[in-house]
Amino acid sequence: MPQADFYLIDKPRFREQPLLLVCELARKAFVAQQPTLILARDADQAEALDELLWAFDEEAFIPHQLAGDEDDAHTAVLIVPPGVDTPDRSLVVNLRAACAPGRYERVLEVVAAEPSEREGSRGRWREYHQRGFQLRKLDI
Repeated sequence: MPQADFYLIDKPRFREQPLLLVCELARKAFVAQQPTLILARDADQAEALDELLWAFDEEAFIPHQLAGDEDDAHTAVLIVPPGVDTPDRSLVVNLRAACAPGRYERVLEVVAAEPSEREGSRGRWREYHQRGFQLRKLDI
């Protein structure tokens, strides 16, 4: 059964910069040797995340890139802006307003603290539930 984990941001560190949580999730996935897609909301967010993955922790090296070239299949973490097609992977981090498309075993929904973000996540929760996902909420 596929699983959807909703990470509801609450800690001040992540409230100020929600993409830090995405970096932490990408690091965990890489350490677990889990190829990952990160579905960015837009091209600016994709580029910001690309930069942050290089800089957020001097000790961590997470092989990543913006999706869209021949190295995609060999890169552990692919950051996917809207409009770029990539093969499915078993783990997806979703930053978009809609449920993650494609086939995967697990999706991580990162939900910022703003009320509008929380409201949008409720609709995604219902849709994943209707699609037969096992759901879990984590306050981070």
